[in-house]
Amino acid sequence: MNCIIIDDEQMARVIVRTLCNQVTSLNILQEFTNAIEAIKFLNENHVDLIFLDIHMPNFSGLDFIKTLKDPPKIIFTTSDPKFAMEAFEYDFIVDYLLKPIELPRFEKAIVKAEKLQLIKTEITTKKDSELKNDFYVNIDRRLIKIDLSSIYLIEAKGDYINIKTEDKNYVVHSTLKKIEEKLPDSLFLKVHRSYIINVKKIIDIEDNSVLIKKDVVPVSRSNRPELMKRLDLL
Repeated sequence: MNCIIIDDEQMARVIVRTLCNQVTSLNILQEFTNAIEAIKFLNENHVDLIFLDIHMPNFSGLDFIKTLKDPPKIIFTTSDPKFAMEAFEYDFIVDYLLKPIELPRFEKAIVKAEKLQLIKTEITTKKDSELKNDFYVNIDRRLIKIDLSSIYLIEAKGDYINIKTEDKNYVVHSTLKKIEEKLPDSLFLKVHRSYIINVKKIIDIEDNSVLIKKDVVPVSRSNRPELMKRLDLL
């Protein structure tokens, strides 16, 4: 996990950095003596975890978290126990470590952060999967929804692509590259510079071509190895 440290005390930053260096999953991107500089950094960089002190001049750690629009996971590192209840009102707060911080307690907090990171990844993956069940194409100023699983072949024809489905065909002003980016790799494969196929719809393969429905589709020499890898061969 990529992380940053925010603490106005140099020795406190050294201690957290030393602890981080003993955990292989952590990668320190930057250290900050105040929250304002950290905000500037976060506006341009992504981090997974922040080690944050509460008492800092001008702008406290609690003030800082209220400015975050899409906060990463945060572990408070502080000598003051009285803000723990307030801190845990935020669901992105992983833990509340009291100084001096010892390695076993620090490692326990990191395990919690890693578990939350895994859950977040699983949720994101599930959402991506759900979003890729279908997509819309623009035909004659109408947005038409196409079920991805119904597509068996996409063919490039100049400035257009022909999307062939179980029910009908759709001619769309687009490129093969653009639509390829919207298709899940688990179903689709570009087998030729002009063709993308649904690998689940293959009926037969012979030499450098595949049969899908009644369409015989060429397979380029460079794409054939990937096609063979994707097939469940006995």
